[in-house]
Amino acid sequence: MNRIEVIAFYLPQYHPVSENNEWYGPGFTEWTNVGKAQPLFRGHNQPLVPADLGYYDLRLPQVREAQAELAKDAGISAFCYYHYWFGNGKQLLEMPLREVVQNDTSDLPFCMCWANHTWYKKMWSSEHNMLDMQAIMSQEYPGEKDWDLHFYTLLDTFKDARYYKIDGRLVFVLYHAADIPHVEQYMQRWQELAKQEGLPSFYFMSYVDDITDVNNPVHDLCEQKVVCCKSNVESIGGTSFMRKLYRFSKTLLSRVSHIPLGVYNYDKIRPKLLDDCFKDENIAPVLIPNWDNTARRGIGAMVLHKATPDAFYRHCKDVFSMIAHKQNKVVFLKSWNEWGEGNYMEPCLKYGHGYIESLKRALDEDA
Repeated sequence: MNRIEVIAFYLPQYHPVSENNEWYGPGFTEWTNVGKAQPLFRGHNQPLVPADLGYYDLRLPQVREAQAELAKDAGISAFCYYHYWFGNGKQLLEMPLREVVQNDTSDLPFCMCWANHTWYKKMWSSEHNMLDMQAIMSQEYPGEKDWDLHFYTLLDTFKDARYYKIDGRLVFVLYHAADIPHVEQYMQRWQELAKQEGLPSFYFMSYVDDITDVNNPVHDLCEQKVVCCKSNVESIGGTSFMRKLYRFSKTLLSRVSHIPLGVYNYDKIRPKLLDDCFKDENIAPVLIPNWDNTARRGIGAMVLHKATPDAFYRHCKDVFSMIAHKQNKVVFLKSWNEWGEGNYMEPCLKYGHGYIESLKRALDEDA
């Protein structure tokens, strides 16, 4: 693979489902939080307002196909849909990708990332100065029969000619590989099922969300590691646990003091979004255009302030220069449309098509 290929994570949350109606109220989607966000300081760009596509509904094929066209304008090679399989056949937010497979005419490739984690309803109690986390959808791993059920539920998706491949193999990302019991046997079983069904083999990739965990042997069971360095921005400590504890403590202090302590200048922290491991052949780096999860976290948010398209262009150049010598130049982008995290590429009122144009410019210069 001589050219850089960018795969963008894609959030399928923007349509009502009965579970969200029950947990959060009728019609709830990610837009509910996005629209009510408030600025935390002078010059803070909140609430975020989408431009070309507006506050869209992913039930509309016109929206999905417009997204695909914008992604192609940016030079993105594929969407990687977050896939929610909780065990025993239970899925959530599967409709957008199902509709892409069954009905959409766009030729943009796609793959999946199994976002295997429990969902929590997180409510901040001002009275008790504490975060109440209530599990509302538990991630379960029922065993071998569920491995087969999971595979066959997705069979039509794997058979789609647009399914993204590396070296002719089906890309499938495991978000928390270490949480999957008997993960090596699970992957072997899927390889067997793929062969039985006349499919190419799987190209498993393991997501690493903290650089201190990059050498965990479980990641080496996969073909590549997808490494994101966002946690470097506000982490102290030599272990993943200590870094998480520091981030939690800082968020708690922000809420108790009513002072936003998680604000960072994007250009100044750009070096923290990199790691020397990006140069390794078995590492797929993650691009981060922006981050501001005020819509979800309020005063406890992490804000990459002044994350302009020009600053993102410089970040792209940083990453691309590190992989210039590599044969495998796959790069992930976090994310195409995680508006609640202030982490998006889609056009917005403040920057227009700026992020799209910056990525395209950087890719063209490295072609």
